[in-house]
Amino acid sequence: MKISDVKVIRFRTHADRWDIGHARLKKNAKVIQTVTCIETDEGLTGYFFGGGKHGDQDGMTPDEQRLIEGQVRSMILGADPFDRELIWKWMWVRNIPEVAQSVIDCALWDLAARHAGLPVYKLMGGARDKVPAYASTYPNIGQPEVYAEHALACKAEGYQAYKIHPHYFWNPDTGLPTNGRPSNIRADIETINLVREAVGPDMVLMYDVWGTYHTFEETVKVGRELERLDFYWYEHPMPEYRVETYRRLCRELSIPILAPEIAAGGVFTRAEWILQGASDMSRMDIRRGGITGCRKTAIVCEAYGQRCEVHMAGWGNLQVMGATHEDTSEWYEKGLLAPGVDYDAPHPYLKRNCDPMDAEGYVALPQVPGMGYEPIWDYIEDNRVAA
Repeated sequence: MKISDVKVIRFRTHADRWDIGHARLKKNAKVIQTVTCIETDEGLTGYFFGGGKHGDQDGMTPDEQRLIEGQVRSMILGADPFDRELIWKWMWVRNIPEVAQSVIDCALWDLAARHAGLPVYKLMGGARDKVPAYASTYPNIGQPEVYAEHALACKAEGYQAYKIHPHYFWNPDTGLPTNGRPSNIRADIETINLVREAVGPDMVLMYDVWGTYHTFEETVKVGRELERLDFYWYEHPMPEYRVETYRRLCRELSIPILAPEIAAGGVFTRAEWILQGASDMSRMDIRRGGITGCRKTAIVCEAYGQRCEVHMAGWGNLQVMGATHEDTSEWYEKGLLAPGVDYDAPHPYLKRNCDPMDAEGYVALPQVPGMGYEPIWDYIEDNRVAA
């Protein structure tokens, strides 16, 4: 079997989003989605939906699409689609941007699993059939008391854990966008206290400030409060190009530091952070090297006795978690969520969503072959747009 074509279909759809600059709901917002198709000379096709900033909920940019349909297509035409490891290596050696690498790798996994008649996680080697979900907020969902109310509502829905993306690039006092300086640590500390008070001592809480604390002192100040309130992890608190500062932070605080989150370099960067003692837990997702890269990172973390918590929701991340024991990758990030955002609304281009949650707070792994997609092709064709 040989790869005969690579193409990207671009189409319009809609979903609820959150305007983080103004802390308000964007109901039924217009979304551009993409589906990448890797075709073979034997009629088998592998698919990947997405590649944009929401992982698989938004499509790639036109430039990323052109890269895949141009340079990447030329590189892999005629290759055996089951040679995923070789193709993954080619893309790293050629310095193909991580998003394009990831989309191709995920589509190849979908193709192989469809051929085998198995879900991707079973093809990798299944470890579990369901994973615990945590509610992950958008940043800037409102004043501190709004987070407390939202956390309590999520707990009532069955979530076992809740993660705060606090106030950044937005002033909670004025309700207006900012350029990110100074940090809002007064409101952030009030938020984490109100959330813990609202949900009680037993709900697992996490905190992610997305690298927007720019001084070691303010990072430690918030970290001490997180420790006192028994938060589970402190995620990506500072810019990730300052590795030595992360080493100092890991020595200074007892709460686990979860990083790097967005640093380029995939598994290679995360292995270096482990060896440098710059993180207590690693962060990875399929946008930074595909399913292959994410799975490699989990294995490296397991070898060093460190957790690899998978970043973001989505079909590919869920499949990796199904093939990774909970001792290494425990929590599935469901979101992003905010008051009024209907995250679980059906996607009009798919027959089912990837991550409905049961009453106990677990998400079941899809059982259909491949990634789990069941596309509604009539909708996709009717809503096609040009790149």
